[in-house]
Amino acid sequence: MNLFSLSIKNVFAKPLSSLLSVLLFGFGVAIIVAILLTSTFLKNEINKNAQGIDLVVGAKGSPLQIILASIFHIDFPTGNISLQDANNLTRNRLVKSAIPLSLGDSYQGYRIVGTTQDYADLYEATLAEGAWFGGEMTATVGATIAKNLEIKVGDKLASAHGLAEGASGHEEHPFTVVGIMEPTGSVMDQLILVSVQSVWEVHAGHEAHDHEEGGDHHDRMQLERLNLEVTKEQLENEDITSLLLTYRSPMAAVQLPRIVNGTSNLQAASPPYETARLFNIIGVGVDVVNMLGLVIIVLSATSVFIALINSLKERKYELAIMRSMGASQLKIFSLILTEGIVLTIIGSFFGFLMAHVGFMVLTATMEQIQSDGMFFVTDEYYVMLGSLSVGIFASIIPAFLAYKSDISETLSKA
Repeated sequence: MNLFSLSIKNVFAKPLSSLLSVLLFGFGVAIIVAILLTSTFLKNEINKNAQGIDLVVGAKGSPLQIILASIFHIDFPTGNISLQDANNLTRNRLVKSAIPLSLGDSYQGYRIVGTTQDYADLYEATLAEGAWFGGEMTATVGATIAKNLEIKVGDKLASAHGLAEGASGHEEHPFTVVGIMEPTGSVMDQLILVSVQSVWEVHAGHEAHDHEEGGDHHDRMQLERLNLEVTKEQLENEDITSLLLTYRSPMAAVQLPRIVNGTSNLQAASPPYETARLFNIIGVGVDVVNMLGLVIIVLSATSVFIALINSLKERKYELAIMRSMGASQLKIFSLILTEGIVLTIIGSFFGFLMAHVGFMVLTATMEQIQSDGMFFVTDEYYVMLGSLSVGIFASIIPAFLAYKSDISETLSKA
């Protein structure tokens, strides 16, 4: 029987003690790995959903709230901005492109976004069937919504005012579903896209914005950067929730936010800055949980140490017999050290498995998150090395005591 096989046999000879050590070690590793998976996943999701957006402009208020509402659709907007102000901003030479968003309505808890085709292009969304929204009161539905609510092309959707499920509705102005999107793995899967003009139509009640009865105030105006065709009356009286901007040059990153914030009605929010601030806010909690994981790993290392010391006391005679039969001191040292490493490896494997399976179960229950939980991050290798180092450190003293044990003294007391 080789050294490794003998070590495994000795570990399983004390099942309760070994199980305690494995569970403690596993829980400590699982906590740290779960934090790594969650933080890495969130950062990847944030980067994916904020791609191509240099600046978000909304109503005065919290910049972080503007980012959460306009990019991730997980908060309430700070208010609306006038179409006239939005139009003036898009004419700035520092702005390369702008995508309007009109928020505030929902359908069975899913958010309806008034926007343009550019918003879908931003996430490289494609159609599974049907066509893109375009005409008034038409809608293109995200893949997750279509699957969960069994929505088909041609269905009518009566929107509700507000973003909470069960809010008062606009049954008199339903949207007609003209298309279903392919899954994108982004926030787009959770949205219903309609035109900005459709949002105005719903909120205007019985006023028909597309009726052109004559008069200069009904002349069509093309807002090229926003891809909106509106009347002069709409330009003066209608509003949107926010603008997603891209810069024309690096200089815009310095100048444009200052220009926007200098406007009395507008607030600029930088996605990279605000998401970094968000991670700083939640970073304290992450650090606390990581410390908890480290404490548990230290406790588990102590458990491994105690288990090996107790095992050494009980097996003094056995080890002395092995020495008398020709086993070297180095072999005895290696045997005890290997037992500690075996406990560490089993505990670490249990911890990694528990973290990944737990993350997979968690993401499966949250439809806003799309992940199989079986992805790995680079820092996990450092956790592996760290846990192995802790196990070796906890095993060295018992192994050294076994190495220094006196054969004759042990056998004479047997």
